[in-house]
Formats: sequence, C-alpha cells, structure tokens
Amino acid sequence: MTRHIRLLAILVAAAASACGTGNKEPEPTTPAASADNTAVNTRDSSGTTATPPDQGENETDLAITAKIRQAIVDDKALSINAQNVKVITNTGIVTLRGPVKSQQEKSAIEEKAKQVAGVTKVDNQLEIEAAH
Repeated sequence: MTRHIRLLAILVAAAASACGTGNKEPEPTTPAASADNTAVNTRDSSGTTATPPDQGENETDLAITAKIRQAIVDDKALSINAQNVKVITNTGIVTLRGPVKSQQEKSAIEEKAKQVAGVTKVDNQLEIEAAH
C-alpha cells in the first residue's frame, strides 16, 4: 500500500512538472488585434458593396466565378488568405473581397479575374493585411 502511495506521489509530481506548474516566468504576450468590425459591418450592410448573397445564379456568372476561383487556388505562390478571397460575379461584373498579404497578391488575383472570358469589369476590393 505504501508503495502505491509513493508511486502515485511520483506520478503526480511528474504530471505537475510536465504541465509547467512550477515558478516559471509568464510568457510575454502580444496585444491582440482589435475585434471591432463595426466599419466593415456597416459597409457590408449598406447595400452598396457586393457580398456573397449577391452572386449571380445564372450559368454564366457561376462559370466565371468557378474559373476565377480555380485560377486562384491553382496558384501555389499565393498565401492561404489570398487563395480564400471572396469572388462574387453578377452580370459579368466580378467583385474581389478579402485579405491578401501584399500588393503583388492583390494585383495577381485581379489579373486572373480579368483573363476569364465573360468578365466585363473587376471591382478589386481586396485589402492588404497590416504587417504584424
């Protein structure tokens, strides 16, 4: 019985050590980015900016969006955020929205959209992320 208690005490001590419950200095933290999206929400609800529900449901608009999306995803030089931008097509007008890492990504995605047949205009609303 005493042996079991000793073994249990050793296991508890090892677990506490592994969990870092010692007198370690706290890790420095970086300030979190503001989660206030009020300006973006106001812009999006104003009706003047295309949002995903504005996607045209006709065959042509859906095909344009699919071709642009495929061109973006196929470009492995683009960041994950850039590969996940919103592409909204309505009557041949393409709206690009979302964050990208650089002006180069913003321009590259716009060029991909312009190269797709049936596109009459590209409204590039992509936003370059602030450097951390």
